[in-house]
Amino acid sequence: MLTQLAIQDYAIVDRLELDLTRGMTAITGETGAGKSILLGALGLCLGERADAGSVRHGCERTDLSARFDIQHLPGATEWLTARDLPIEECLLRRVVTANGRSKAWINGHPVTIADLKSLGEQLIQIHGQHAHQALMREETHLALLDDYAGLRERSQQLAETFREWRNVRRRLKKLSEEGSEVEAKRQLLRYQVEELDQLGLAEGELQTLEEEQHTLAHAEETLRETQFAADCCESDEGGALSLLNQAYAHLSALPGSDKGTLANTLTMLRDARIQVEEAASELQRLASTTELDPERLAWVEERMGDVHRVARKHHVAPEEICALHAQLQHEVAQLEASDDDLESLSTQVAEYRERYRSEAKQLSEARQKAAVRLGKEVQQQLAFLAMGKARFEVDVTPRETPTPEGLDHVQFLISANPGQPARPLTKVASGGELSRISLAIQVVAASHSTIPSLVFDEVDVGISGATAEIVGQLLRKLGENGQVMTVTHLPQVAAQAHQHLHIEKRAKRDTTLTHMALLDERGRISELARMLGGVTLSDQTLAHAREMLLASQRPPH
Repeated sequence: MLTQLAIQDYAIVDRLELDLTRGMTAITGETGAGKSILLGALGLCLGERADAGSVRHGCERTDLSARFDIQHLPGATEWLTARDLPIEECLLRRVVTANGRSKAWINGHPVTIADLKSLGEQLIQIHGQHAHQALMREETHLALLDDYAGLRERSQQLAETFREWRNVRRRLKKLSEEGSEVEAKRQLLRYQVEELDQLGLAEGELQTLEEEQHTLAHAEETLRETQFAADCCESDEGGALSLLNQAYAHLSALPGSDKGTLANTLTMLRDARIQVEEAASELQRLASTTELDPERLAWVEERMGDVHRVARKHHVAPEEICALHAQLQHEVAQLEASDDDLESLSTQVAEYRERYRSEAKQLSEARQKAAVRLGKEVQQQLAFLAMGKARFEVDVTPRETPTPEGLDHVQFLISANPGQPARPLTKVASGGELSRISLAIQVVAASHSTIPSLVFDEVDVGISGATAEIVGQLLRKLGENGQVMTVTHLPQVAAQAHQHLHIEKRAKRDTTLTHMALLDERGRISELARMLGGVTLSDQTLAHAREMLLASQRPPH
């Protein structure tokens, strides 16, 4: 439950700390005193949208925090644990700057506004003063029924199934519509791939062909010149090796040839003979391996011509053909797989359709049962609210067209007078009746809620007299099992509260500030008297207020 609310520089509040307890707390004050400020500050702590107007005039920022006791809220504890946040306490903090920027923290750790909202939904429920207006929109009736019956999670799961089913149907339709275009593209790609398959160019083959063509084209010249060079080295007459041998023989015969300069020269001649011998041998080997093969040369040149022709046809460089071949094969494979995709998508559509129908059927059955219980409980509350002759029904009828919410159309029906058929609430209820019906529905919903903290913001609008006292009793009963805070203008409701929070506007110099305080018994009597009789409090009005307060403390008969 909410144990503390701290407000600093928000609207016309400079600084305020409120300690709150279990039971029913009435929040009262004159119109414009700032009751909405309290709920606005709490709403910001729970992730509602903020703007620069939230900051008190002349201040840099507003700082708000709400502390909750979550000992009996396992869902909130699990939420914190799943995000590695401390669970010793639950403190929601929100800061809004004068330029409209906003930051949020949970237990001192920065979080997103969406996180505040997600956790806040598990901590407290706020029933607004415009709830009866929401009843005029039939789309809210189904949501109210689901909330009452605890079907929200199943409804969300059905909505997710519907979205997945719809997405798969769209993909199937798009793929089917593109069928002729895809087939034309597939035929073209198949032809191109077949042509490249026939060419059969291997990776690196083009370079090998170019090297072989160069070698074959110059084979005759290579053979002639290498043989000539070999003869120059080894010829018996005038060959380099013969001349080197003669030079070596003549020099080595000289006296002292093994010393000095001659020795070095002889060494060089000896090395030269070895080099010439090796060169001659290599030239002879090259000449012997060089073949004249005009047929092979013709084939190589024809093969290269085919490669260049196909490259020109596909508007790529010859060396890019292998990459193009791989790319086109991949595209064909993808298009070939589209047939499988079409079949797979058709299967998925059927599966999602069956899953949706199964989930929707189960949800419909649960809604039908819950609708009967909700109708009875609301009718019982209406009897307390001076509408005992009214008959309230929750009508669940099948839809022909699937929707994310299911196959049900939910409508609240009311017959205000005996003998009259139940008709849609949106068409027959008067303003006063609608307020009481709305309150009855909210009281029933709250009694089934697992959230112990409830806020009712002027839900008793349009109600007065004895009915107002009954409303107060209903809210007090809810507060006995948890925490109920209600903003009210009715003294009959405020008198039933366990605590009474008074809000008033005070002028301080050139500034107007809102003051909030829990009232003692004397203060409560004065405030109830003001609500009963206005500014001038007579002894009779005070006595009436005192009697109302005392009566609320007596146990019910």
